[in-house]
Amino acid sequence: MPGIALCALVTLIAVVLQAVQESAVGHPYLEAIVIAILLGTAVRTIWEPGARWHSGIAFSAKQLLEVAVALLGASITFGAIAASGPMLLGAIVATVVLTIAASYGLSRALGLSNRLSILIACGNSICGNSAIAAVAPVIDASSDDVASSIAFTAVLGVVVVLGLPLLVPLFLLSEAQYGILAGMTVYAVPQVLAATVPVSVLSTQVGTLVKLVRVMMLGPVVACIALLARGLRADQPAVASRKQNIFKAVPWFIVAFFALAALRSLSLIPDNAVTPLQEAASFLTVLSMAALGLGVDLRVIGQVGGKVTAAVTLSLVFLFIISLCLIRYVIPS
Repeated sequence: MPGIALCALVTLIAVVLQAVQESAVGHPYLEAIVIAILLGTAVRTIWEPGARWHSGIAFSAKQLLEVAVALLGASITFGAIAASGPMLLGAIVATVVLTIAASYGLSRALGLSNRLSILIACGNSICGNSAIAAVAPVIDASSDDVASSIAFTAVLGVVVVLGLPLLVPLFLLSEAQYGILAGMTVYAVPQVLAATVPVSVLSTQVGTLVKLVRVMMLGPVVACIALLARGLRADQPAVASRKQNIFKAVPWFIVAFFALAALRSLSLIPDNAVTPLQEAASFLTVLSMAALGLGVDLRVIGQVGGKVTAAVTLSLVFLFIISLCLIRYVIPS
């Protein structure tokens, strides 16, 4: 309980700070999830929690994070995904896969560790901090790796939101094209709204739809990573044994993610229950990031800071180029 209470306190402060931003400027430039990990890191720098805090912090960082990822499934409907059309759906899936491969390759080429490279690749390609948080427990990523990838991704996310509307006249984008570009490149759903609302209602609708399709890729990607991580172990079992244990390789919370998405698609989860589930998922995610921040070693982040910045920046540039090519040459305007 002491560790959970400490994480909850940091979470509440982060949520309040996000609310202050929203009331002042209309949307947060730093989301609560980022503020929580920064506050947790600051506390850890000033004071190292003793043994009585460790179990609660560890529980918050892992088990509560898994519950949060599972609850995200309640906000997804397969009907909305299908409504995007086969051309756009295929383009989004292909973009996510290509960007994951390119981001991972760039990160490894820059000398980053395997786990940190996976976090950066998934964060850039799918949905930023939420993807990083979902993948972290699957690959047993350290608090330092999670903090590094989230911190630098958050900074670039703000830059993209502020700069993206300037590209409409520069590239002569239609409202629909800009919505697709924003949905493809911006990290979080609230950031998509911040980037598209100033342009038009159509851009906001298209951008949100594209972004939700990208978020839907979170489940399959995490499941694939779990299977690949299991298969790459040195002590991997025989093929027959692996087939028998395939369901054990896929994390329970990804199965729950798809189960809730299916229930939502079948209208078995009422509309008035979706918002509370989303809020619960958001709060638990922020709580988990506070816990991860409390285990961060700033010296490790300092050692990889330049490489992480380069990896995230180059990955984002790749994603932007691919997205521009899609709206110019593949997806009808």
